Amino acid sequence: MSGDRDYIGFATLPEQVHRKSVKRGFEFTLMVLGETGLGKSTLINSLFLGDLYKDRRIPDAAERVAKTTSIEKKTMDIEERGVRLRLTIVDTPGFGDAVNCEDTWKACSAYIDEQFRQYFTDESGLNRKNIQDNRVHCCLYFIPPYGHGLRQIDLEVLRRLHRKVNVVPVIAKADTLTTHEVKKLKERILADIEEHEIQIYQFPDCDSDEDEEFKQQDKELKACIPFAVVGSSTVLEVAGRKVRGRQYPWGVVEVENPKHSDFVKLRTMLISTHMQDLKDVTQDVHYENFRAQCISQISQQAIRERRYLRIKLKRDSGPHFENSISDTDRLLLQKDEEEETAKYFAMREINTTLKDQRDGAFRLRKRFEQNEETNRWLKINFMKMRKGCYRVLG
Repeated sequence: MSGDRDYIGFATLPEQVHRKSVKRGFEFTLMVLGETGLGKSTLINSLFLGDLYKDRRIPDAAERVAKTTSIEKKTMDIEERGVRLRLTIVDTPGFGDAVNCEDTWKACSAYIDEQFRQYFTDESGLNRKNIQDNRVHCCLYFIPPYGHGLRQIDLEVLRRLHRKVNVVPVIAKADTLTTHEVKKLKERILADIEEHEIQIYQFPDCDSDEDEEFKQQDKELKACIPFAVVGSSTVLEVAGRKVRGRQYPWGVVEVENPKHSDFVKLRTMLISTHMQDLKDVTQDVHYENFRAQCISQISQQAIRERRYLRIKLKRDSGPHFENSISDTDRLLLQKDEEEETAKYFAMREINTTLKDQRDGAFRLRKRFEQNEETNRWLKINFMKMRKGCYRVLG
């Protein structure tokens, strides 16, 4: 058979998906968390070559102390080689600036939940075309370069958010540290993350058919976490080259120089290689967890409402209760009763199992105590016999 006869045409499916995706465009929402002065705005401007915060007024120290955490959202449309990206940056001015920082995470957590809730509502509606995805796909958490690892506020915030969003830890202003200090700080942060069981974003494993260059790049990206970064929008001239960096008396820190910071690796991970995976994990893990909770709550609410109506109807109908309800309601009530009965027997079985386990543990403890008493008696008698032997031999 000729090659044309063997050709069906489904090999063009990837091209069809590509054309449709490019036509529709992409959406990505990035949250930046960290206290004032860590260079969050500068880093975002450096990452996306824009100026999202040109109209922002920097508050003074008194205002920062009195201010609570708020949410600011900036959206911009970016186009590169025909591909459109609707980028949303969620900033949190006032984060960690107040004297009492116990509840500093609440505004961030509430915002993430609200976006999940809105998406769930839109997804459950009749018209599900053109649903806007405002869910937070990634959270860059800025860690100050001073200190020894994660602070108490960092641990508290990460514990509250790590099951809701992809957390990527970032060491801010890495140009204030030596290479050795950066290495030690990274080790301490990773140790704190492991000790407190905080789940940061995990890079997916490479497929076996991936090329070696991509595997090596992925390995280097994983080794950089947490990313130690420097941001700057200032263009300087160094050895005849135009670079973005910071001028110091001792030299220039180049933002895009891998020897000076992990900025390029962070940009590569966030934009070039793992943006879609961040969206997939948000959809398949974090949003699905939220969706399952919502469905469970709705089901429980429906059961409670049916139970209430059954009690009310039975009370109002008196002895004619069975004749006053429809076949559908009767089936629902019967199902509720079956569920209640099943729950009762399940709980009784669990309680019986727990009682048996407690009784077994009690018996083991008594046996252990008896063995200890026997061992104590044997030891005393052994000591007496040994003393008697010494007297006889002496």
